[in-house]
Amino acid sequence: MKRLVQVVLLLLSGVGLLRTSLFTEEYLRYVKPGMRPLLVAAGVVLVVLGAVEAWTAVRRRRADDRQEHQGHQEHQEHQEHQDRVEHHQHPDHQEHGHDHSRVPRVAWLLFLPVLSLLFYAPPALGSYTASREPAKAVATVDDDGFDPLPATSPLPITLTDFTQRVQQDRSLAVKGRAVQLTGFASPAGDSADGWYLTRILVSCCAADATTLKVRMYGVAAPEADTWVAVTGVWHAGGKLGTSSAPVALDVRSVQKIRKPTNAYMDALPLG
Repeated sequence: MKRLVQVVLLLLSGVGLLRTSLFTEEYLRYVKPGMRPLLVAAGVVLVVLGAVEAWTAVRRRRADDRQEHQGHQEHQEHQEHQDRVEHHQHPDHQEHGHDHSRVPRVAWLLFLPVLSLLFYAPPALGSYTASREPAKAVATVDDDGFDPLPATSPLPITLTDFTQRVQQDRSLAVKGRAVQLTGFASPAGDSADGWYLTRILVSCCAADATTLKVRMYGVAAPEADTWVAVTGVWHAGGKLGTSSAPVALDVRSVQKIRKPTNAYMDALPLG
């Protein structure tokens, strides 16, 4: 029975990984895109190990059957008689041996995560996670590290670039510029007006996810987790180009968009 459980766990785990990583995009809810080949390789290894384990178990069972048939009937009867005597004389010992031949009940819980790979995908990280995480601190850029902004209007820009321009760019390049940011809506979670345009970043896997947020003003919040493209201008406050400047936007328009393929990166949509 134990060997059968091992075989089933290996095969189900391998098939679940292959299904998730080869035929769906659900693996992106666990890890970053670059780890897809590793998931595929791991799935193949698990399936091969399960197949080898199953073949080994079949061969061992056949060998045991042949050995059993080669024994003499007299020896078998003698052994059965001896087993009955031992059972009556040492019932506790017999029961103890029986328990060791069975799979511990807690081991069946291992099937839950395995089956989830096949039949259930956890929800994508979204506003629930973002509302419980502070905004990620962006990297500091040298004073001469900012390139001139293109003349495009509205200017597509990532949340990271917008944050850095607002709080670090002494040239005030975003002042009065119409910019376009993309992300999903999440509630502000306080009594003040506005809502957040949010991105969740995954460096390796969902466990290390961090959050980027830009406060939105002037337009009612879309439904939480709705992906939108927002056009607007910097929401004036504090001193632009310093940490006192709010990372916020006065919204002019909001357009619903499809969730991008690069949802766990702070990148411009890939189309």
